[in-house]
Amino acid sequence: MNITVIGTGYVGLVTGTCFSETGNHVMCVDINEEKVKSLSAGKITIYEPGLEVIFHRNIEKKRLEFTTDLAKAVDFGDIIFLALPTPEGEDGSADLSYIIDVANKLGNLIKKYKIIIDKSTVPVGTAEMVHNAIAKTISEDLFDVVSNPEFLREGVAVEDFMKPDRVVIGTNSERAREVMRTLYEPFVKQGNPIYFMDERSAELTKYAANSFLATKITFMNEIANLCEKVGANVDMVRLGMGSDTRIGKRFLFPGIGYGGSCFPKDVKALAKIADQNEYEFSILDSVIKVNEKQRTVLFDKIRNYYKGDLKGKTIALWGLAFKPNTDDIREAPALYIIEKLLKAGAIVQAFDPEAMENVEKLYGDKIAYANDQYEVLNNANALMILTEWNEFRSPDFNFIKSKLIDKAIFDGRNIFDPATMQQNGFYFESIGRP
Repeated sequence: MNITVIGTGYVGLVTGTCFSETGNHVMCVDINEEKVKSLSAGKITIYEPGLEVIFHRNIEKKRLEFTTDLAKAVDFGDIIFLALPTPEGEDGSADLSYIIDVANKLGNLIKKYKIIIDKSTVPVGTAEMVHNAIAKTISEDLFDVVSNPEFLREGVAVEDFMKPDRVVIGTNSERAREVMRTLYEPFVKQGNPIYFMDERSAELTKYAANSFLATKITFMNEIANLCEKVGANVDMVRLGMGSDTRIGKRFLFPGIGYGGSCFPKDVKALAKIADQNEYEFSILDSVIKVNEKQRTVLFDKIRNYYKGDLKGKTIALWGLAFKPNTDDIREAPALYIIEKLLKAGAIVQAFDPEAMENVEKLYGDKIAYANDQYEVLNNANALMILTEWNEFRSPDFNFIKSKLIDKAIFDGRNIFDPATMQQNGFYFESIGRP
C-alpha cells in the first residue's frame, strides 16, 4: 500500500518505518525542514532500540521517504495517518490544534478516496471533529476517518509495533474496515487480535489503558510508602501480589513516579474528559496527586540525610530519561529532582547514556555532565539513581565507595539490594524497603 504519515515525531517515525518494513511504500511529511533534511539524509532523530536498522534498510530500498510538501504526501497515500502532537493544554485537556489544522487543509487536497487515521492519542469525539473539518470542503464519499490508537512502549516500540498484543481500530465504515484489516494482517500472524469497534470506544480505550497502568504504578508507590512506615519490605509484598494471576507481575515496581510523553498527559486528559462530562473520576484525581508527590520523595530522603542543608553538596545523578532505553525526558522525575537540588544550593553533576543532550537544552551549564557513570562520581558527596539503565545494575562498588565522599547512595529505582549495600559500607536508601 501507499501510506502517508503526517508528523515525524516519536509515533510518526516508528509508525512509518515499521509499515515500510512489511513492504509498504511510506511517505512521511513534516513542517520542520531541518528534521526532514536530516531524516532524508539517513540521520535518525530519536533514540529507539532497533529502529535505526530498519530505518536505514527501508530508505535504501526506497520504501521510506520524507518531505515537507503536504499536498504531495496527501496525493501519494491511499491511507493517511495523523501522528501529530496533542500536548497537554493549560486546563489538562489535550490540545487538538495541530490535528484540526491539518484536517482543515486535507479537505482542499483530497481528490480521490482516502482513509484518514487518527494515530495520535486524542479525546473522545476527535474522529468526528476531523470528519466534520474535512467534510466542509469535499464529499463524504471521498474519505473515511478511523481511530487507530498506538500502544507503543518507548524502549521496545519496534517490537510492540511489529508484534502487537492487539490492534484497536475504530470505524463504522465497512470499506475502511477491510483496508485496515489487510494493512495489519502481516503484524498479527501469531493470532493476536484485531479489535474493531466504534470510533469513540477506540479513542477511550487508549486513555483507559494508560490510566489503568498509571494507577497500578501509583498504587504500588503508595504501598511502598506504607511499607516504610510499618517496617515491611515492598519487594516481598510485590512478589506476593504479582503471583496472583488476577493482578499480574507487571507495573508493580515502586519508584519515583511515572513520567514520559503518555502517562502524565493521558491521565490528566481522561480526568478532564470526565470533568467535561460532569463525572467525578476520583481515582484519577488521586493518581495525579500521588504521582506529583512521588516524583520528589527521593529528594526528601537526601535532604533529611543532610539534616536539611544541601548547600555546597555535590550530588551525582545516574539517569535522566524517564525510563531506560530512551532519550525522552518529558515529565521525567529526574527533572523535578534537579530543580529541588538546585534550589537547595546543591551542585549537580549527571550522567545518562542517551538523554544528556536533551537535558542540556533545558539546563545548560546549571549542571555538569559526565562521559560515563564513574566520571560523574568525581568530587561527589552522594549518588542518586533516577533511571534504571542496565549498565548501572552491576557496577564496581569498591570504586564507587572510593569516589563518594559520604559513601551515600539514594536508589530511586530499587536496583540494588539494601543488605548488600550496607555490607559494602554504604549508607543506602531506596523506596519501600527497610
